Amino acid sequence: MSETTKHQQQTIALAAIFQAASLVEQLARTGEIPTAELELLISSLFKQNPDSFDDIYGARPNLQAGYHGICKMMGAESSKQSPDIKPEVMRYALSILHLESRLRKDGNMMNQLGSSIQSSVRQADHFHITHESVIGSLADTYKETLSTLSFRIKVTGNPQVLQNSLNANKVRTLLLAGIRAAILWRQVGGRRWQLLLSRKRYIRDAQGLLFR
Repeated sequence: MSETTKHQQQTIALAAIFQAASLVEQLARTGEIPTAELELLISSLFKQNPDSFDDIYGARPNLQAGYHGICKMMGAESSKQSPDIKPEVMRYALSILHLESRLRKDGNMMNQLGSSIQSSVRQADHFHITHESVIGSLADTYKETLSTLSFRIKVTGNPQVLQNSLNANKVRTLLLAGIRAAILWRQVGGRRWQLLLSRKRYIRDAQGLLFR
């Protein structure tokens, strides 16, 4: 992971959390999200032993919405021209971080997550990564693990959209990808207190990665 600094790795992982949160909000509201962005986050679940963060999320522009989200949350002046971040996106991102903190205390569930994701990897060998069967398998993993914790992420949006089983499965899959990013963020030193005390550093790194 020598291509990026530890701080940049934290920013990339945090951007992936915001990207997942943004897609959840968009999907719940409209029923549509870019297939390439869904594919990017699903593929991140299958890369358990990457050589670098670039191997997980590809080219840095792939997380553009996530970098904008960081700048907006941290109050960057230069972000005023960026797309507004909806309150739901902020809520989902912070909820993902909180849910990961609950998950981290349950070693058995962590192991179950890893095993279940590996089963989905084998499915993806036979279907496209965004095939309904693969998405359904990942959604089941979320339901059987993270959905059983006392804290749950409540997704709001268009009821007709959310009642569609495929859309509901995509939402759970995106939240699972957000949890994966939160685990990565913590593994490279990310902590909740930094969101208040290291704001300038996150803004600097996000802008640098966004415009590089």
